[in-house]
Amino acid sequence: MVHGYKGVKFQNWARTYGCCPEMYFQPTSVEEVREVLALARQQNKRVKVVGGGHSPSDIACTDGFMIHMGKMNRVLKVDTEKKQVTVEAGILLADLHPQLDKHGLALSNLGAVSDVTAGGVIGSGTHNTGIKHGILATQVVALTLLTANGTILECSESSNAEVFQAARVHLGCLGVILTVTLQCVPQFHLQETTFPSTLKEVLDNLDSHLKKSEYFRFLWFPHSENVSVIYQDHTNKPPSSSANWFWDYAIGFYLLEFLLWISTFLPGLVGWINRFFFWLLFNGKKENCNLSHKIFTYECRFKQHVQDWAIPREKTKEALLELKAMLEANPKVVAHYPVEVRFTRGDDILLSPCFQRDSCYMNIIMYRPYGKDVPRLDYWLAYETIMKKVGGRPHWAKAHNCTRKDFEKMYQADQKLPRIGALNKGIQYLLHPSSEIREKRREH
Repeated sequence: MVHGYKGVKFQNWARTYGCCPEMYFQPTSVEEVREVLALARQQNKRVKVVGGGHSPSDIACTDGFMIHMGKMNRVLKVDTEKKQVTVEAGILLADLHPQLDKHGLALSNLGAVSDVTAGGVIGSGTHNTGIKHGILATQVVALTLLTANGTILECSESSNAEVFQAARVHLGCLGVILTVTLQCVPQFHLQETTFPSTLKEVLDNLDSHLKKSEYFRFLWFPHSENVSVIYQDHTNKPPSSSANWFWDYAIGFYLLEFLLWISTFLPGLVGWINRFFFWLLFNGKKENCNLSHKIFTYECRFKQHVQDWAIPREKTKEALLELKAMLEANPKVVAHYPVEVRFTRGDDILLSPCFQRDSCYMNIIMYRPYGKDVPRLDYWLAYETIMKKVGGRPHWAKAHNCTRKDFEKMYQADQKLPRIGALNKGIQYLLHPSSEIREKRREH
């Protein structure tokens, strides 16, 4: 029998959300997962599956049963001919990268953090940037899904295709993802080039930037015109780095955290901090070269609150300028740097924020210096209002205040979701959970 634990308190990485599941399980096999689901059916309990716990939202929280997949973390098969890898859903991408390196393979795109599981990273709709590249779930060519009644479904474009269309962004509510098969590419190196610009220049020449770099993104520094442009492109150059402990840590982390803490007493400092750190750290050209996964990912140093919405790509300029105008018109509303702007190809995954449209992701952030929460409600609500106005959809792994009606409008649930029959019940629960459950999540 699989052993469960009582009294476990789950907290996400940023310690912004947490919960106390009734029982916490760490299965090591499919049969043990089946036992958990059988026990849940017997006791009429809900089950949530958690991965690396990096999501800065309450998406993994439950007061029922929680399954942590970290002990089901093996590489099951590497097909070098097809350039595909099959893994258990609990494997961390950080552990997968060196395994792919051994076979001369890589994933074509990655999010910023690799301490996340394969099942979780696809299930929450994780993305990076590159208008020719989709969210990470578009790299999935097959998966196995254990449903609530203990049935295993093999899903791909040729088998259980409609379930596959939904399960690639499963939100932890369609069943338990057991294995994932990912389409890889030959191992490659990237050169990252960072250089300063202005918001006006970038927005006026957005199409040009998108064409110039395969993985283009930019960072806007609120309360200023300053922008840091980041190009990432294939290269044959040997690895090189501009990393420097003094600038990256002593200044970019320790000094910044101290000044952000001071700004909790003097909010007017935030605009100065944004401009000062742009001048200190982002006012020159920098280049780094390395294996793709070492360029795509970076160390996430600050605990933080985050929102990240996908809007139609053509609305990028309108939305950013409106956000800038809002901050200028409300000087008491402060915004930490950066606002990170990335671009992603549209897809056909039912609950993907990029469903049927090329998208711009606009990520806002408020740090928690020394664990202290910073007032953000006015900024959050103004940002969400703008995002909804331009047809945005929130990143499932990030915090948001959307309701059932919001999601039905964003995804036209009554038209699309019923196509997957009984599995739709799980999605419908996630889109409109009971007020009691939501209140318990908020308390934590």
